[in-house]
Amino acid sequence: MITIRGLVKRYAGRDTTRNAVDGISFEVPEGQLFTLLGPSGCGKTTTLRMIAGLERPDAGEISIGGEYVYDAKQNIAVPANRRPIGMVFQSYAVWPHMTVFENVSFPLTVGKNKPPKAVVQEKTLNALELVGLSEYATRSATALSGGQQQRVALARALVREPKILLLDEPLSNLDAQLRERMREEIREVQQKLGITAVYVTHDQNEALAISDCIMLMEMGHIVEMGAPQQIYRSPRSAFTANFVGIANELTGTVNRSGGETGIDTPHGSIAGVNGDELTHGQTVQVFLRPEDFVLHRNRPGERAWSGTVSFSTYQGDCWDYHIESAGTTLRVRVHKEKAGLKRGDTVFLEPDPAAAVVMLAAP
Repeated sequence: MITIRGLVKRYAGRDTTRNAVDGISFEVPEGQLFTLLGPSGCGKTTTLRMIAGLERPDAGEISIGGEYVYDAKQNIAVPANRRPIGMVFQSYAVWPHMTVFENVSFPLTVGKNKPPKAVVQEKTLNALELVGLSEYATRSATALSGGQQQRVALARALVREPKILLLDEPLSNLDAQLRERMREEIREVQQKLGITAVYVTHDQNEALAISDCIMLMEMGHIVEMGAPQQIYRSPRSAFTANFVGIANELTGTVNRSGGETGIDTPHGSIAGVNGDELTHGQTVQVFLRPEDFVLHRNRPGERAWSGTVSFSTYQGDCWDYHIESAGTTLRVRVHKEKAGLKRGDTVFLEPDPAAAVVMLAAP
């Protein structure tokens, strides 16, 4: 549905010109919710704005549905209002002097090719029904809550029935509980319509929760791309492992004996890791998620790692522990535990070797 080739955007600074987006290429399949994820300044919003036509690239190609909307070589640059897109911004951008109906219908009432009033009425009411705001049609938009105003913005983006829905950090101004509810509603609407969506966020949990595919960016480059579970469980870079979710990063040495691959770390050994390509004696980085440990109050065996509880936090469905072990802190998550451990309690940890992600250490 969307094809990007060699996309570049340069910004001139005081002393140098830097590439905010540095020659990236990727494709967004039809009907997917595709998320651009990364820290501030990585180029994700700039990429989205170039797809929308709000920023002009310095090089590259952008096509939507097989038609070029930008091509530097052919001097094609279709303006934003002629691209088959709807966009939801970080701010709600509702007009205070208009009703909810007038806000949502606005894209249909401007420009040369205005549809008949009956069509505007039908499409606007359909969009309002889609986001659950039919009963608020005559109300002033500013009389709504923050979540309802964001739904107005979503309905306005969808009222023209675009091929592509673009969302630029649409939930960042909402509180945590409302943000979670709204992301579920956005995902529900996207799947109900089967619309192709590109979603920008710096929130890793948001990206994991709603995406079909995540593209992780850093400093204008694509670091990694894949399904949420692949990005989380099988990251291919240290940056991905540390940015997406919580990861315990350990340095270890490969120990191969009897056909089994193990990793010796300062905390203890991890036997039976996936590492056929590893050789004995190599220095590696090992990444383990907090849920990749079994925590015991009594030593279960000689291979268990020992540690001391530094502090804990209760999350409702789990306890998160900070465990001091071998001079470093390990993050461990335990579900279905009725009584939490106290500071100073001695514990024993068994890492799951199948969950360990092992990478060669940087030279």
